Amino acid sequence: MRVLLSGYYGQGNGGDEALLATLLQMLPSSVTPVVLSGNPQLTSLRYGVESYNRKDFLQVIKALRSCDAFVWGGGSLIQDVTSFISPFYYGGLMAIAQVMGLKTIAWGQGIGPLLRPQTRWLAKMNFAGCVNVSVRDRQSSALLSSWNIPHILAPDPVWALTSKPVTELANLPTPRIAVTLRNHRHLTNTRLAHLTQSLINLQTATQAFILLIPFQKSEDLGIAENIKSQLTNNSQILCLEDPELLKGAFQNVDMVIGMRLHSLIMAASEGCRCFAISYDPKINRLMEDLQIPGWDLENIPDDVDFISKTWIEFYQNSDKLSSDKVQSLKTEALLHQQLLETSLNL
Repeated sequence: MRVLLSGYYGQGNGGDEALLATLLQMLPSSVTPVVLSGNPQLTSLRYGVESYNRKDFLQVIKALRSCDAFVWGGGSLIQDVTSFISPFYYGGLMAIAQVMGLKTIAWGQGIGPLLRPQTRWLAKMNFAGCVNVSVRDRQSSALLSSWNIPHILAPDPVWALTSKPVTELANLPTPRIAVTLRNHRHLTNTRLAHLTQSLINLQTATQAFILLIPFQKSEDLGIAENIKSQLTNNSQILCLEDPELLKGAFQNVDMVIGMRLHSLIMAASEGCRCFAISYDPKINRLMEDLQIPGWDLENIPDDVDFISKTWIEFYQNSDKLSSDKVQSLKTEALLHQQLLETSLNL
């Protein structure tokens, strides 16, 4: 069976690459994966898979015709807040696949927000036409339930992604604090300056080594370089392309200050304490589910001393997720794998 995988792949986003790596890890061995990618050459080289340009309509149709099944491969593909076009692109692909008679699966989805009636209608039709659906949060589950669409609810698939240690970190000083900030219209120069000064204060109080980890170079690297220029030499920017290494970078890290959803999931999975800065409802959903403290980006305190004291107190007094809780989340995330096996092993 040939299965076409569709997601935000090949765009240099560590979280979406982690979802693809997890999906490939979970697919039944009898399946031949074919991936739609923004960089098909790189995707083929990195994962050893057949890949087509996601923006080339003729290549997409060629790929669809060559496959037996179609999978929405995880993440917030179906939302119309950050992009009005996105739900129509992914929804259009799903609709074409269903018209062509492919077996369609929605895997590891975080649905919404869907603010427009057109996108809600298309999403409802897409999900209703799937043979199986899995979602990663309770709000997505509630929406599908309101549409009477059967589905399973399980933690984000990346909880189950295998990790590899990053050998170059072995000799770095400890303790370590990781930071994963991204470009956003609400991360103003003033807010970034406040966060950077607070990070300097946190480092002074804890003597921690700071790891600045861009998850998407085009959005994150400039911010990391800005912060690095103001820190002591006891810091490093760490750019990793391999999702398993990216997850492994959080091994032996004591605390993460994260905007990226999958930085928080990876860090928590590797036994790191997490403090979140939310720019999107998906971050708030994770904060609520795991009781992760943090602030909405728009409501970050203006007082540098208050931010610093909050982070220092969190560093000194907070607890990481218990090993039992982490193992439970990893085990529950394997429900996404069971869904694939049930759907594709026929």
